[in-house]
Amino acid sequence: MSKIKIILIFFTFLFFNSCGKEVEKIKLIKETSQSEEVISAYKKGMNFFESGDYFAASKKFLEVEILLPQSKWAPKSVLMASYAYYLQGYYSLAIENLKRYFKTYPKDKNLAYAHYLLAMCYYETIEGEKKDLAPLILSKKELIFIIENYPDTDYAYDAKYKIDLINDILAAKEVYIGRHYFSKKKWIPALNRFKNVLNNYDTTDHVEEAIHRLVEIYYILGMEEESLKYAALLGYNYNSGEWYKETYRIFNKEYKVFVRDKKKEKSKILSTIKSLF
Repeated sequence: MSKIKIILIFFTFLFFNSCGKEVEKIKLIKETSQSEEVISAYKKGMNFFESGDYFAASKKFLEVEILLPQSKWAPKSVLMASYAYYLQGYYSLAIENLKRYFKTYPKDKNLAYAHYLLAMCYYETIEGEKKDLAPLILSKKELIFIIENYPDTDYAYDAKYKIDLINDILAAKEVYIGRHYFSKKKWIPALNRFKNVLNNYDTTDHVEEAIHRLVEIYYILGMEEESLKYAALLGYNYNSGEWYKETYRIFNKEYKVFVRDKKKEKSKILSTIKSLF
């Protein structure tokens, strides 16, 4: 099970635990037959959920909302159904359900959890820098919303960590496209991509390569002053990195970057081990 799902399970447990206690409490109160039917359906949904039958659970939870949409069990049931969809990998159904929840129950007390679950549904569909990043952008939007509107919650704390991961993928995407433009000798679009990494994702690991590429492109364009400016920036921040060595070679043609021959090292290690027997 992924770390993301473990964290989400923890948050859901807190939400689900409070719901379970309310179920027990409400049992002591005499309810109308319709209310009793709603509570019974909710309890069945919980039983299915706890047994791992998430599909049956999602159906039963949605049944609760249909039976009595104005009850306090309705929004909780929608959230539990959405989480059940999430656990099955039915992210589009979970997202659709959550969007309806926001429209139908805009003042519900569990909005923070709902936004977090929505962010995680988008997050789970991210496939890397070579794929469509629309879900990633939507996930980041929801996470920022949580940080701004629910700053003192556990959701906000985890959201900050997730945003760092998202920014890393976005930076990788910019570098990936920048390299493509570079290979096609489309210097201006390439410059824009690498500058975007420097300006917006300067805390990621990709900024080092982005600065080197700016040095390289400006040098190719004959703009040596600009090239030296970025070379100085790279040297100041990453003077022991591999990309700085590549940058140094641009201005010193005779400089050779030492590349470790891992195959030779491996065979040397193996021969050393063999000599022990």
